[in-house]
This record gives sequence, C-alpha cells and structure tokens, in this order.
Amino acid sequence: MKERSLIPSDQAEAMAFLADPLTFGIAAPAEIIETHISVIFLAGDRAFKLKRAVHLPYVDFSAPELRLAACLREVELNALTAPDLYLGIRRITREPGGGLAFDGSGELVDAVVEMNRFDQAQLLDRMAEAGRLTPDLMTKTARMVARFHSQASVVHAGSGAANLAGVLDINRAGFATSRVFDENKIDVLDAAFRATLSRLADVLDQREAVGKVRRCHGDLHLRNICLLDNQPCLFDCIEFNERIATTDVLYDVSFLLMDLWHRGFPELANLVTNRYLDETDNEDGFVLLPFLMAIRAAIRAHVLATQIEENGDPSGKLTREAHAYFDLASELLQARSTRLLAIGGLSGSGKTTVTEALAAYIGAPPGARMLESDRIRKTMHGVSPETRLPEKAYRPEISERVYREMAWRAGLVLAESGSVIVDAVFDRPRDRVRIEQVAMDRHVPFLGVWLEVSPDVLWRRVDQRLGGPSDATVDVLSRQLQRDVGQVTWHRIEADRSPAAIVSDILALAAA
Repeated sequence: MKERSLIPSDQAEAMAFLADPLTFGIAAPAEIIETHISVIFLAGDRAFKLKRAVHLPYVDFSAPELRLAACLREVELNALTAPDLYLGIRRITREPGGGLAFDGSGELVDAVVEMNRFDQAQLLDRMAEAGRLTPDLMTKTARMVARFHSQASVVHAGSGAANLAGVLDINRAGFATSRVFDENKIDVLDAAFRATLSRLADVLDQREAVGKVRRCHGDLHLRNICLLDNQPCLFDCIEFNERIATTDVLYDVSFLLMDLWHRGFPELANLVTNRYLDETDNEDGFVLLPFLMAIRAAIRAHVLATQIEENGDPSGKLTREAHAYFDLASELLQARSTRLLAIGGLSGSGKTTVTEALAAYIGAPPGARMLESDRIRKTMHGVSPETRLPEKAYRPEISERVYREMAWRAGLVLAESGSVIVDAVFDRPRDRVRIEQVAMDRHVPFLGVWLEVSPDVLWRRVDQRLGGPSDATVDVLSRQLQRDVGQVTWHRIEADRSPAAIVSDILALAAA
C-alpha cells in the first residue's frame, strides 16, 4: 500500500499489516477502499474498517484511543440497523518482538471494526451506476428509513434552527480546510444558507418542539445502503459526532434525496420523498427539503475538497465532482414558484403513472408532494396501500371524506410554499370545484388536467392491472362510464400515449 506523508508512522504500519495477506491467511492482498476518514480492507469473507488519524472540524481520530472508542461506538449504533453485518472490533497491538497482532497483550497501535463482507455490487450506489435502481426498491428503502426514524431516540438539545446553524458552522469550517473553492463564492453560499435558515427558523423550531429532532443515521446516502436478503439495509452511520447525527429526521433523509438528484434520478428522489411522507407525520416539513438537500450537497463539496487537499487529484475528477456539488447547493437554494396541479380521469386512464412521472419537475427539488386518493383512502382505513379494501370503503360518504382530506392536505403544503399534485378520479363536479378553491384560497396557480382514454383501452388496463394501491375493477369502471361527470373545464389530454409524451404536454401547459 502506498504510504503518504500525512499518515503517522504507526498507522502506516497498521495499514501495511491489514494489507498483508499473511495477516488473514489468504493468498492475495486485501482489497482496499478509501474515503476521507477511513480505509476499508476486504479480506476473504471479512471487511476491516480503519479510521484515519485525522483531526478535522467535525471529527477527531488523532489518537489510537479515540479511534478505538469510535470503533466501539460504530458497532453499538449500527447493530440497530445491520446486526448481521457488524461482528465487533479488533485491537491492533504491538507485541514484544515489535510486530503487530490482533488483540494482543501489547500497547494499542490502532483499532478496526470487523464486518461480514458482502457483494459490493449490492450497494445502492453501485446499483445506481448500473441502472438497477427501481421504484419498488426505492419504495422499500423509503419505508425502511421511515421505520428507523420512528424508533430513533428523540433528543431535545437546542432549537431546530440552532441545530442547523451548528451544521452551517461546521460546513463553513470544512470549506476552510481546502483551497478548492473561491473564497468569495463560499461567502455568497454561506450568506444564502443563513438567509434561508432565518426564513425557515420557525418551522424548524416547531418541529424540534414536537420531537422531530432525533438521534439519526447522519450519513444516509446510497453508498450506506445495501441489499441483504433482497431487502435494503442501512449501515455505516455517523458515530464520531453526536451533533452531526442528532438532526431533524427530514435532514437525515435529505442526504438520500440529494444523492439521487445529483446522480440524475429526480423521479426516484421524488418517489422516496413521497413514500417517506406517506409513512410518517412530516407533512409540515416538506417546504424544508430544498434547503436541507442544499446543506447535504455542500457537505459533499467540502468533504471532497478536504480529500483533494490531503491526497491530491491528478486527474481532476474529484475537483470537478466537488464543484458539481457546490453548484447544486447553490441551485437548491434558489426560489421556485408554487403551484397546484390536479390529475383526473376514469380508472385506467393512467393518472398515477403520469403523476409519478411528472412530480419531480413541478416546484422546487425534490418536486411536488403527490396526494393520491387511493393511498389516502387506505391510510384512513389503517391498512397498507397494497391491501384491498371491501366495497363498503367506497361508499359515497367515505369518498367525500377522502376528497376533503386530500384538499385539506393540499392546502397545508401550499400554505408552506410547497407544490402539490393531486391524483383522483374527480368525476364529481363538486370535487373539482373544491380542489380549485384550495388554489384560489392560497393564491397559487392551478392547473387541472383530465386524462381521456377510449373505453376499450380503459377496460384492458383495469383488467390487466397488477399491484398498486388502486382497488378499481371492471365493475367499478363500468359504473364510472355510466355516470355523468358534468362539464369538465380542465385541460383534456389524450392519454392513450406514453407517459413521457403526456408529461411533456402537461409541463408545456404549466409553463404557459
């Protein structure tokens, strides 16, 4: 392994010990994965994670005892989400003859976390690069994160705004560790962050007061989620800084959203947002997401800059990536217009498919909040979206409650400057009028779209539908076709086409 002048001699020796195949009784040297604060050695069916002897504004691993304590804490915390991965810690000691050993009787030189090795192709960042992320997988991931947050400990240690101000302070200090970015641009970005924080302070403080600040993961991006037994598993949380890891739950999930957005998966970022909100009581914080994503992008920018400062960047690849994150942070802080869209049409017209393809491109990243009548109905009955409800759950009085609930939720999001797309049949004139009134009351633009599809296509789609939250059958469709929907003043769009073509038409209407 190549030694660097910045690595203390004892740690360089520990790294050579971990890279040596004789240490593990294997034929080939251990594979090595490096980050700015750790080095992972893959040996046989095990992985050994060593913490670099660094002292940065947000982490101090400068002494062996500090690294040992961090290893113990890492195993303790990650056993909550990935018990099958984390096996324990190993001390690296200097023995009487001068050589190094695992868990000997000599002085402590370093420490590592020992883990079960898994196929790196099952990391979600690798799956993203290979084009293997799917809506179903990201829905499972959103629900997994929601469960984790629901069980996380509530922490009251300062106001919500003060917690984020501390993160901004850490970010500013992080940028100061390198010369990658222009100092004037750093000042401009920091000022934009502070101004946005001031504007959102009341929302953050209210959320902290009701228990939305918790001991979270702290580093929740695609590379720290893997597939185990075909289920997403969260690992490698922040163990070295309680201040960083104790956050608003939406700040925690925003790292995943930013990662997806940065990698070019806006629709998946929007899907994760909506599925997470479907599972949790966080509608009040929807307006925070662009700001929180921007902070996460800034963190990635200065972390990469620190890595460049320490290790160099001969190819310039890391520098370009650092600037891309910096630019994304600036873009996410820009103001965007708020609007309400309603997508109506009979069962089988493709409302949900179009809504999910459209939502990422409406409003500020990660896009619009999707409010779907089918999901709201299931939530009201306390069942999962995939659970089929009995016919009595679709009585007129129940449907009236569903549409009222949808309008009420839309008003809440719009009141906080978030954009919304509502997805429902909307075959009753009073329901269309009600949702239009929500936009009028909030003084935001409204766009109503009615998806038109020939009856024979509707029949085929409903008959062949598999999965999803809709319980519509051909009998339900038959009743809809016989009903008089009244005068539909919304924009009629031919929907017997690809979702991309329909979305393009709707975006053109929204821009007009």
